[in-house]
Amino acid sequence: MIPYEEIRVPVAGGELAALRWPSPDPGAPVAVALHGITANALSWGAVARMLAGRATLVAPDLRGRAGSAGLPGPYGIAAHADDAAALAGALGRGRVVLAGHSMGAFVAALAAVRHPGLFGPLVLVDGGFGFPAPTHLSADELLTAVIGPAMDRLSMTFPDRDAYRSFWRAHPAFGDWSPEVDAYIQRDLTGEEPALRSGCRLEAVRTDGGGLFEEEVLAAVHELPGPATLLWAERGLMDEEQGLYDESRLAAAGQPGTKVGAVRVEDVNHYTVLTGEKGAGRIADTLLRAALPR
Repeated sequence: MIPYEEIRVPVAGGELAALRWPSPDPGAPVAVALHGITANALSWGAVARMLAGRATLVAPDLRGRAGSAGLPGPYGIAAHADDAAALAGALGRGRVVLAGHSMGAFVAALAAVRHPGLFGPLVLVDGGFGFPAPTHLSADELLTAVIGPAMDRLSMTFPDRDAYRSFWRAHPAFGDWSPEVDAYIQRDLTGEEPALRSGCRLEAVRTDGGGLFEEEVLAAVHELPGPATLLWAERGLMDEEQGLYDESRLAAAGQPGTKVGAVRVEDVNHYTVLTGEKGAGRIADTLLRAALPR
């Protein structure tokens, strides 16, 4: 792991916590990186290491998670987009590269549409293109269908940190264990032994999950003011062969003809596309290319 610093930025209702991995070069590009629905800022630790000081990476704990768990609602994709804009503005570096993984990719797309003067090119990681919600499912049924395993742990308690580590190491999609992954999952914990639990606020996760199907959110990736790259994982959330995307699904979601170039990342799943060596390296390279003057 490489060292980082924690910063706090004023947003509606309080302060947003963010982690900053600074470049030793004051003129290096800056990227803001947004995590997934039940994740936290340290999910970007491997990408920060892969950047190797060639850019400054700033990743917030989104409202309702980890260091930002105390921020009140309203939650939702638009609230996160506005928080990301407040963070980018506070950095004082002009237009920054914006990246997002999973739900964070939807937030990034909406932030770019709502605040075009703050963000340059986008890097979307296994997210950003969505589909209308099935009309026969309730909001909770829909959320369970999309992120059921991730939701389960929010109501669980763990006797100690080793137990939480073991819970995650048994997950079929977390084969690439590393110091960064360990730090990322441990940042999620709150409380005291023997009743440690996830720090994600269930209300925030429920609101955000439903928000992924809102018309404004689904439309954002089709209305981007500038270029974007989508890195999509070959395999899915449980390491299954079918990932969230493939060429036919992207075609159905309307990706062809947008400002988004889609790139398949082989031999990764929805999580290791961000936390594994191969995926993190691909993201770091894409962020650096996005930061080049156009």
